[in-house]
Amino acid sequence: MQLLNFIKSQTNLPSKGIENTIQLLNEDCTIPFISRYRKELTGNLDEVQIGEIVKYKTQFEELEKRKDTILKALEEQKVLTDELKQKIDVTTDLTTLEDIYLPYKKKRKTKAETARKNGLEPLAKMIMSQRVNDLEYTASKYITNEVETEDAAIEGARFIIAEWINERTDIRNNIRYQLERFATINTKVVKTKENDEKAQKFRDYFDWSESLNRCPSHRFLAILRAEKEGFIRVKIEIDNERALEKMEDRIIRSNNDCSKQLKLAIQDAYKRLLFPALSNEILNTSKEKADEGAIKVFAKNLQQLLLGAPLGEKTILAIDPGFRTGCKVVCLNAQGGLVYNETIYPHAPKNDSIGAMKKINSLVDAYKIEAIAIGNGTASRETEQLIRKMRFNKDVEVFVVSEAGASIYSASKIARDEFPNYDVTVRGSVSIGRRLADPLAELVKIDAKSIGVGQYQHDVDQTKLKNSLDAVVESCVNSVGVNINTASVSLLSYVSGIGSKLAENIVNYRNENGAFTSRNDIKKVPRLGNKAYEQGAGFLRIKNAKNPLDDSAVHPESYNIVAKMAKDEKCTVSDLIGNKELLQKIELQKYCTQTIGLPTLKDIISELEKPGLDPREKAKVFTFNQNIRTISDLHEGQLLPGIVNNITNFGCFVDIGIKESGLIHVSNLSDKFVSDVTEIVSLHQQVIVKVLEIDIARKRIQLSLKKS
Repeated sequence: MQLLNFIKSQTNLPSKGIENTIQLLNEDCTIPFISRYRKELTGNLDEVQIGEIVKYKTQFEELEKRKDTILKALEEQKVLTDELKQKIDVTTDLTTLEDIYLPYKKKRKTKAETARKNGLEPLAKMIMSQRVNDLEYTASKYITNEVETEDAAIEGARFIIAEWINERTDIRNNIRYQLERFATINTKVVKTKENDEKAQKFRDYFDWSESLNRCPSHRFLAILRAEKEGFIRVKIEIDNERALEKMEDRIIRSNNDCSKQLKLAIQDAYKRLLFPALSNEILNTSKEKADEGAIKVFAKNLQQLLLGAPLGEKTILAIDPGFRTGCKVVCLNAQGGLVYNETIYPHAPKNDSIGAMKKINSLVDAYKIEAIAIGNGTASRETEQLIRKMRFNKDVEVFVVSEAGASIYSASKIARDEFPNYDVTVRGSVSIGRRLADPLAELVKIDAKSIGVGQYQHDVDQTKLKNSLDAVVESCVNSVGVNINTASVSLLSYVSGIGSKLAENIVNYRNENGAFTSRNDIKKVPRLGNKAYEQGAGFLRIKNAKNPLDDSAVHPESYNIVAKMAKDEKCTVSDLIGNKELLQKIELQKYCTQTIGLPTLKDIISELEKPGLDPREKAKVFTFNQNIRTISDLHEGQLLPGIVNNITNFGCFVDIGIKESGLIHVSNLSDKFVSDVTEIVSLHQQVIVKVLEIDIARKRIQLSLKKS
C-alpha cells in the first residue's frame, strides 16, 4: 500500500492536500509553518489535520520498516513465497503483520520444538487429520530412546498441535474479539499491604471488577499504578468455556481418539499460549488507549496554561511565601530583569509583619512597582492577606500565581545559567513574577510534565507524552509569536525551524551585536541558513523596526505583495496598517499568483488590521474568600470563588484558596449530561462553586457547578 492511500484511509482528508503536505514535511517544513504559510498547497489544512498526517506518516514508515525486516528474515530462512510476500505487502496494521510472521519466527526452546526434534511432527499431522483409527498403535511406531512410551509420543504431538493452533490467525482474532467485547478487569488487594498507609488512596480497587472496554482511562491507569506499587493484583478474565467451544468448533470434525487428543491440545494451546499472550495484548492495547486519553487531556490543559492571560510588560514585585525561612521577595523591571531581592519574615516564628510591610512599601515606591505576584504554595494565604491590608501611594494589582514546577525551574541548568550568582529561592521568586508577566515565556523553561496539569502523566508512554507536549508548546509559541530581542533560549528553541542550537546562536549574536533591527538581520546569525529563516521569520517579531511588517505575522516572502497593495492604494505600508476601512476595499483577486491565493491574502489583511496582536486575554485580579484558610473552615452548602487548576477526564480540580483543591466530578459540572469536561470549564477559569462534601480524614473536597 502506498503512503498516500494509507493516510487517506485513516483520515479521509483530500488526496492533494495529503500529497503536498507529505512533500513539505519531506522538505523539513514544520507544522506551524505549513498550516500558516502554505494554505494553498494543503487546501487550508489546520495544525490538527497536519498533525494527523504526521502521525500516520510515521505509523506507515514504522510498518514498512518492520515489513522489510520480516521479509529479510523469511528470505534468509528460504521460506518466502510469492503468496506470502503478497500477504505481507497488503497488510496495513502491525498486529496482522506479526500474526503472519508468527509461524516463521525464531523461537526459544519450546515443548513443540523438542517434540519436532524427536520426530513427532508426522504423528501430529496424522492426529490433526483426524483419520487415525488406532492412535495407540500408530503412536507406538514413534517410540525411541527419547520418546519412551506411546503416551509420551502422543503428548509430544499435542505440543506441536498446540503451537499450530496458537499460530492460526482466525483463532487468535476470535479470542481477540472476545477479549475486546467481553473481558473483565478484576483486582484483589495483596493481603500483606491492605493496611499500608500508601495503599489507602487505592482502597476503591482492593476488590474491583468491571468490563474492560468500559473502564475509563483514569481508572485504568490508577489500577495499573496500584498494581505496579504492589498493592493489588490484576487479572483479565473472559468466559473460558465459551472461548474453548469456539476453538473446538473450528478444529474438531470427528468423534474418535484423535478428537480427544485435539481437545486436550486446544485446552493446552489456550491456557499456556493463547490466553496469556492475547490477554497481555489487550492490556497493552487498553493501556495505549488510556495513555492516548490522558495525553490528550494533558495536552489540552497545557495549551490553556501556556496561553494563559499575561499581565504584559509591567514592573513586578514577586513573593515566594514561607513561614520559618521567610518570604523571598524580588523586584523585576518591565522586561523581567531582576533588579532587587530580599527576604522578609512577616509570619511565625518571627512575626515581623510591621517590618515586612514597611519593606514592601518602600520597594513598591523605589522600583515603581505596578503589580505584586504571590506564589500559591505554603503561607500564600497569609501573605496575600498581609499585602491586601496595605495601602500604597499608587494603584498596585495583587495576583496569586501558581508555583507548579517553579522548584524544577529554580534548580535547573537554565536557571543557573540565567542567575549564576543567586540561589534557588531567588530564582523561584523570579519565576513566579515572570509567570505573571508572560506565562508562556516562563513555562517553556520547565519540563512540561512537571507543571502538574493532567492525570497520571508519569504512568503514560513517556515518548508519546513528550512528542505531544512538545507539539503543543511549539504550536502555542508560534501562534503568539516571539520578540527576538527579549526571548530566552528556551522560548526561541520552540520557534518553527529554529531549535535549541540556533536559539543559542541567536542569543549569542544578540549579546555581541545588540538588538536586531530588521528581519534581514536574522540571516546574519551563524549557521542560520535559508531554510531556517524561511520556517522561522514569520514567527519572530522585531519591535519598532524600520519596516512595520517585521512586527507582524506577515511572512517576508509576502512583503512585496503588501508593498504592491500600498502602491495601488497610493499610500505607504504604514498607512495600510490598522486602517480597516481601507484594507476592506482592497480587491484580493488581483494579487493572486501561482503560489499565493485567497487564503494567504485573507490572512495578510487580517494581520494588517491588527499587526502582531497577542491572541491571549489580559490577566485579571482574583480574590479568594478571606474567611476560608483551611479545610476545617468549610461546610456543606457554601458558595465559594475558585480557579480551575487542573482538568481530567473525570472532572476538574478547583483552587478555593486552601492547601487542598476541591474536585468537581463530571456529574456535578452541569445540570445536563457532560461528555467532555473541557466543554464546560477551561484551565484558570474563575468560577463560583458549591461545597457538597468534606472528608477531612482523606483531605477530599467535593464541589459542584450545578445551578440546581
